[in-house]
Amino acid sequence: MSSYPIIASITQDIMISAAVDGKVERVILMAGNIMSLDEIVKQLRKKNKQIYVHVEMVGGIGRDASVIEYLAEMFDIDGIVTTKSNMVVAAKQVGIKSIQRVFAIDSAAVETAIRMIQHCEPDEVELMPGLMPRIIREFKQRIGQPLIAGGLIRNQEEIDTAFRSGASYVSIGNPDFWNDFVTVSMPKQPSSQK
Repeated sequence: MSSYPIIASITQDIMISAAVDGKVERVILMAGNIMSLDEIVKQLRKKNKQIYVHVEMVGGIGRDASVIEYLAEMFDIDGIVTTKSNMVVAAKQVGIKSIQRVFAIDSAAVETAIRMIQHCEPDEVELMPGLMPRIIREFKQRIGQPLIAGGLIRNQEEIDTAFRSGASYVSIGNPDFWNDFVTVSMPKQPSSQK
């Protein structure tokens, strides 16, 4: 796990400088467009940030597998975030990481998401909304990938609850949680018994 397990969710261009200057090591980029992507990536790379581009949210990015190869070659991103299984497969084919974003809106959606994750095997899974401790625990028990809790998380208590429930990371769009002034309260790791 990262030494700072908060992932910056950049949803607006004005948030980029906060992510660049913040303590976060990873960003999910949902702002900008294909024309501004090169400059955004350069800014984030100067501070050694890991960059995951949400392919359905950044403007001007196509919806087919060839766009993943283009992003990997032209921008040297670390990975993608997507809701689409075919994009996860495309990321594997070009050698970048994938985060599959799933929405737990009801029991049927949870079961469909689990099957999809088991079938396409993304590197990580982002569960939204991230405010459901029981669902986080159940997901974590059923998947092998690191689990990111994201969406609707607004304060320290909600971050702590997500971690206590089994989340490996929390993605959050509030820049106050991206800097050196916030201490994330991590759960105690169980000691190994021999």
